[in-house]
Amino acid sequence: MVMAILVMVGLAAFFGALLGYAALKFKVEGDPITDQIDQLLPQTQCGQCGYPGCRPYAEAIAKEEVGINHCPPGGEATIQALADLLDVEAVPLDAEIGEHPPEPLVAIIREDTCIGCTLCIQACPVDAIVGAAKQMHTIIADECTGCELCLPPCPVDCIDMIPVPKTPETWVFPEPKGLRNIPVKVEYSA
Repeated sequence: MVMAILVMVGLAAFFGALLGYAALKFKVEGDPITDQIDQLLPQTQCGQCGYPGCRPYAEAIAKEEVGINHCPPGGEATIQALADLLDVEAVPLDAEIGEHPPEPLVAIIREDTCIGCTLCIQACPVDAIVGAAKQMHTIIADECTGCELCLPPCPVDCIDMIPVPKTPETWVFPEPKGLRNIPVKVEYSA
């Protein structure tokens, strides 16, 4: 009887040590589902969802504190991708949050009207606006995410949103709608 107890204690200690080692060796840093959600978000860091950036919004989605339909820059495509990932029903973009424009926008500053107040610089989440106090400001178009957060603080309404100009670098050939769900058979020959 004593021998059986010693064997059981020995096995328990061995497997306990094995599980402790496995827990340290295979420890997962962070939350993998949050990382996957964050990768699907547009990374504009605009705050239109009510969170200070895409990562906090992804964490809130993972904790089921907020719906997947609060990201205007991501639009319907991001909502559908999040619904597929989380295996939930895709819902339309929340009307209270705002609308996603059909094409990407970039801000421009009418420089002759700008008074150099720096309010737009403070509002820009991605530092796409450069300028100094009482000096004219300008937008770095490649950095601008089109979030429109610079519009409300401007006291002279000198910021406009325009569609991103089509250049060879920004133009994307649209995917034909009829080919989206056609299975492709690939044969390899040696």
